[in-house]
Amino acid sequence: MNGTAHATIGAASGFMVANTLHTDPSTTIILIGLGGISGLVPDLDIDGKLSGRITFSHTMIRIVAQLIGIMLIFYSFFKGSGTEKYIGMGIGALVMGIASSIKQKHMLTITGIGVLIGGLTLEESWITFMGLYIIIASIISHRTYTHSIIGVIFFAVIAYNLEISLGIPGVYYTCLIGYISHLVADSKLIPFNKRGIKLLLPLSSKEF
Repeated sequence: MNGTAHATIGAASGFMVANTLHTDPSTTIILIGLGGISGLVPDLDIDGKLSGRITFSHTMIRIVAQLIGIMLIFYSFFKGSGTEKYIGMGIGALVMGIASSIKQKHMLTITGIGVLIGGLTLEESWITFMGLYIIIASIISHRTYTHSIIGVIFFAVIAYNLEISLGIPGVYYTCLIGYISHLVADSKLIPFNKRGIKLLLPLSSKEF
């Protein structure tokens, strides 16, 4: 199922929760938006369609890092003295070497690290956990752990902390139902799905 369908089903989940709780219009809009986003989250894994849309181009990051490496080499050569000169030039060369190996698949990990640091800096638990989620998603295959019960539990922790942070009733259930809706839509419960989801990882690789 494509991203538009997942987002639509997730948004409908948000509307359902809002209608059940009889929320005001502004809260309803927030819940619908959170439902739509939550319906897309499982596809943050490395081969998911969403991962490439939330990250910067690896080409841009690589060029910037290489320029920093070159500047560090020249600065160390002209301004450094003794051992410091060679250490600085060595670090510059190392930065250039690392930069040359950056691929698009690494950008999701870098994004996750950035979100994690942001969460720790702001002291927001849900952002910190979201950073961890993205980092983990960046190293696993598509339709594995993000599409499993473990993924649901992890995201439930994020949703719980998000509701506490926002102070809006219904956020937890909206995010959780939106996330689960993605798994149901990708499962073999839907007749036209050729593949299912490995719901019981790591205990079983059976597709449901």
